[in-house]
Amino acid sequence: MAGRYGRPRSVLRMRTVAGQVFLLQVAIVVLLVAAAIAALVLQSRTDSEREARNRSVAVAESVANAPGIEQALQRADPTTVLQPRAEAARKGSGVDFIVIMNTQGIRYTHPLPDRIGKKFVGNLAPALAGGVVTEKITGTIGPLIQAVVPITDPHSGKVVGLVSAGITINKVSGVVDDQFPLLFGAAAGVLLLTTGGTALVSRRVRRQTHGLGPAEMTRMYEHHDAVLHAVREGVIIVSGSGRVLLANDEARRLLGLPADVEGRWVADLGLGPDVAALLSSGRTATDEVHPVGDRLIAVNQRSTDQAGGPPGSVTTLRDTTELQALSGRADSARGRLKLLYEGGTEIGTTLDVVRTCEELAEFAATRFADIVTVDLAGAVLRGEEPTPSGAGPEMRRTAVSGDDAENTALYPVGKVIRFNPDTSLGAGLANGEPVLEADLRALSGWQRQDPERARRLVEYGIHSMIAVPLRARGVILGVAMFWRAQEPEAFDEEDLSLAEELVARAAVSVDNARRYTREHAMAVTLQRSLLPRGLPEQNAVEAAYRYLPAQAGLGGVGGVGGDWFDIIPLPGARVALVVGDVVGHGLHAAATMGRLRTAVHNFANLDLPPDELLWHLDELVTRIDQDEAADGSAGVTGATCLYAIYDPASGRCTVARAGHCQPLLLRPDGTAEFAEVPGGPPLGLGGMPFENWELPLAEDSRLVLYTDGLVEDRDRDIDAGMALLVRTLGGQPDRTPEETCEAALRELLPDRPSDDIALLVARTRVLDTAHVADWDVPAEASAVAQVRAAAVRKLVEWDLADEAFTAELILSELVTNAIRYASGPIHVRLIRDRSLICEVSDHSSTSPHLKQAAITDEGGRGLFLIAQLAERWGTRYTGDGKVIWTEQPLVAEVVGEQGAPSLSPPVP
Repeated sequence: MAGRYGRPRSVLRMRTVAGQVFLLQVAIVVLLVAAAIAALVLQSRTDSEREARNRSVAVAESVANAPGIEQALQRADPTTVLQPRAEAARKGSGVDFIVIMNTQGIRYTHPLPDRIGKKFVGNLAPALAGGVVTEKITGTIGPLIQAVVPITDPHSGKVVGLVSAGITINKVSGVVDDQFPLLFGAAAGVLLLTTGGTALVSRRVRRQTHGLGPAEMTRMYEHHDAVLHAVREGVIIVSGSGRVLLANDEARRLLGLPADVEGRWVADLGLGPDVAALLSSGRTATDEVHPVGDRLIAVNQRSTDQAGGPPGSVTTLRDTTELQALSGRADSARGRLKLLYEGGTEIGTTLDVVRTCEELAEFAATRFADIVTVDLAGAVLRGEEPTPSGAGPEMRRTAVSGDDAENTALYPVGKVIRFNPDTSLGAGLANGEPVLEADLRALSGWQRQDPERARRLVEYGIHSMIAVPLRARGVILGVAMFWRAQEPEAFDEEDLSLAEELVARAAVSVDNARRYTREHAMAVTLQRSLLPRGLPEQNAVEAAYRYLPAQAGLGGVGGVGGDWFDIIPLPGARVALVVGDVVGHGLHAAATMGRLRTAVHNFANLDLPPDELLWHLDELVTRIDQDEAADGSAGVTGATCLYAIYDPASGRCTVARAGHCQPLLLRPDGTAEFAEVPGGPPLGLGGMPFENWELPLAEDSRLVLYTDGLVEDRDRDIDAGMALLVRTLGGQPDRTPEETCEAALRELLPDRPSDDIALLVARTRVLDTAHVADWDVPAEASAVAQVRAAAVRKLVEWDLADEAFTAELILSELVTNAIRYASGPIHVRLIRDRSLICEVSDHSSTSPHLKQAAITDEGGRGLFLIAQLAERWGTRYTGDGKVIWTEQPLVAEVVGEQGAPSLSPPVP
């Protein structure tokens, strides 16, 4: 068939063409080589002249500017000095001559001594004017470039002499001679590559024809022609001009073509406009289905010139009439499966009951019905377990979705609906069966639920409805109803089956969300019970706090975590500020948090310093991990804590931290800085000590304690968050603790917090010195009476005469014990706060113990007496001893008349 389109048959011709191509390529290469040689010669000549010019100018200027040249010109016999120097410079620079002359052109130097004293041949005028002149001349030594430069007096600037240097062009040329071997080698390589390329082309042509001769090609054509007319698929070949070149028997049958179809225009065959346009266009088509009479023909069309063939197209035709009927049913099933699959991915994306119902309504309203409503039992919305007998006739509308749904007569979201058991919907819901109302306009009894609303629904255009109970684990959770208004077709049994499958999958998600809601509520209740319910009464600081759980669904039982805070009143009017964080979410984190918070309270009652308290807490976490590891349970995956003690009497704050964020200190002038508390390891690692950080705090300083959820988020690292916290809270000294909390959360709270946030802000107060009294007591028995007398006078001064007797007894016993059993200086301090505080300190580490004295014992009743008289008492250890303290309640009448003790600022 190659001969039909004018293609050469002979492989020999292909070889001949290859030979011609080879000769043409050789000629082109030869021309290119010749052109390259000519260009190289011209370029070399130009470069040689430029090099000769540059060298002669450089040498002449070097000689003219050489030191001592002006003095030599002024000598009686300049040649004697200049000739040796000029010859040395000529030999060293490689030029052919260096001539030094006077302003009249008389030579003082020359390579040939007989030329000295004669006039220089050349143009001297530009050099005498102070310029530089170069010339190309042909001298006795051949073509050369000479340059003339002036010698100027450095003082007067006059030209006192001239220097000429020259070099022959041949001396700087000759570079091209070294490039001829490379050029001819490159030419030979190009010729070799050309010959190889031509041979490869000839071999490719021979491979494409498979080396077949005329007989073989003829036999192959006959076989192809027989196959073409035997296959049960139509084949049409159309030329680029739109004429039919070939049509097999099946194509003639499918398209109803005449016998003489070859050579006729496609437009004259009487085909349908779509099929005729497709065959004439020659465009690519893949399985396009076109009606031809009562048949559906699948058409595939490709261009014939894609691989260098003749212009035109080849088209195959296949009868798909019966296949289309089967594929229609398959498409319907495939669409149904796709709908259910997409419903499974888009419904139940969150563990929220209401949101799951909204996703069901939104999904079905865009893909299945015009309007969708979802109603749930009240117990399901609350997360409670529905009754096994069913959801009952009352439900609350939870979700509505659909275009213009709010303008229909359907019940709005939040409406409690009581389904009438006399209607098909009420009866079906009670039995857990779906209901199909194909034609609502027939008013077949469904309207008895609400006749007025039923009339308005029909007037709006709602004409068909499906109601499917939401059933999970054998319990009815609610009902989903699908309504059609814009879609003219009514729901049928296939739609009912699809709605049942869709609702069944959604019901599982709703039940999962309900169970999550129940467990979440239980966890939140547990956590709330473990967190402080309010701030305790104390006068050391004015405090405000915020606790915000993480968003639900962000890990574990969302919204329940292990962050906590505490304000613990301590003896001596002091207060402990605590913030901690247990890594993770859920019941385990909340329970661990409760255990640690309880432990901190217990350790705080021992009045331990912050570093010792954290050491004991670290030991506790280590034991918890060991115990739970033995049971196969999850241990404490990570916990941090910051513990601070503030003393309003001295204004000093002591802080230690275990892996926690640095506290922020806001000074009274508005300055904000992070307290450089030494960082200890997180709790449970063990083996590392904790260090105290102590600093005096001015009155009205604010100490900001927080967990990392405030400053760290997915889109913000902790360093950026801490810098933002400083910018937010700094420079605002007039903010109250409440306002400080609000400002921090307003600027740093993420849209969807992924971690709990605990924030505690404490503004310091300092006790009025008028309400603190202290005395140093000598270790003498007579000093007891003096201390008692001084204490009584101070209490009378404080209008606390009613408490004086009790305080006198307590102080007498404590001071007597200190003198008898302790060592070192003894110090007594009285503090009037919400209670009357008596403190006796000494340098002994011996701890007193309360015991029941026998009748015959002479001592041992002092602490028992103190325990009966004081509301609270205890011992705390210091770096150089111990302090025994007691607290006495103030008489109610005195407190009511005089108010709380004066603090700066007053207690609100």
